[in-house]
Amino acid sequence: MIPARRSSLSHHANMAEILAVTHLTKKFGRVRALDRVSFQVEQGELLGLVGPNGAGKTTLFNLLTGCSKPDNGIITLDGNNITGKSPAMRCRLGVGRTYQVPRPFPRLTVYENVLVASTHGAGFSEWESRSKVHNLLELTGLAHRQSNFPKALNSLEAKLLELARALGTNPRLLLLDEIAAGVTEPELQHVLRIVRKLQETGITIVWVEHIPRMMTHGVERLLVLAQGKILADGKAREVMSNQEVARVYLGQQNQ
Repeated sequence: MIPARRSSLSHHANMAEILAVTHLTKKFGRVRALDRVSFQVEQGELLGLVGPNGAGKTTLFNLLTGCSKPDNGIITLDGNNITGKSPAMRCRLGVGRTYQVPRPFPRLTVYENVLVASTHGAGFSEWESRSKVHNLLELTGLAHRQSNFPKALNSLEAKLLELARALGTNPRLLLLDEIAAGVTEPELQHVLRIVRKLQETGITIVWVEHIPRMMTHGVERLLVLAQGKILADGKAREVMSNQEVARVYLGQQNQ
């Protein structure tokens, strides 16, 4: 096992810890989906999260957003314990997420989908939300699609709508679940540019992706989960070039 190592970003004096996970454990029957997982994320950091199928990535996201309750462990946001708080409360506190399979409201337009996220997720008034929604549609490249319904969108546009909806909740901590899955190479670069723009605005991002090159070149720090435990934690290129990570993670990708 590779010793878990903090990114050099954590040593910057101007960086503040936004998320801390301590001994997080979740069992399904006799299976430990997460086994005493601990790590921290700094304000403004772009953290990649990878691992083979069944490693515990989705379980971790569900615990962070409050969609599932841990059997043990603590989650803190800005030093405040949010382990027992509801998904709605965590959303208001600034935790946003996308889903691997987009979940738009099918009977609402693209614009209305993001507007609902802003008004109900973030709690902004409709008047406040209008300019925010416009900016988000411009950022994601969906402005020309704002009057369309989700069924009219292609695969990339559906992913970007999912992202815009998550951003509509005004997150400080954004959890991205395979936002680049199923898109072409040029589209991957488009997604990466958007993610980097978001980081530049100060949003902290934890990004799950199954595309190794996106994690190698797209993030600064990489956390690898395997069988519910942290296998590695460090600079992305160093982690991805490690033989144990290659055996456990990349080996499965090539099967």
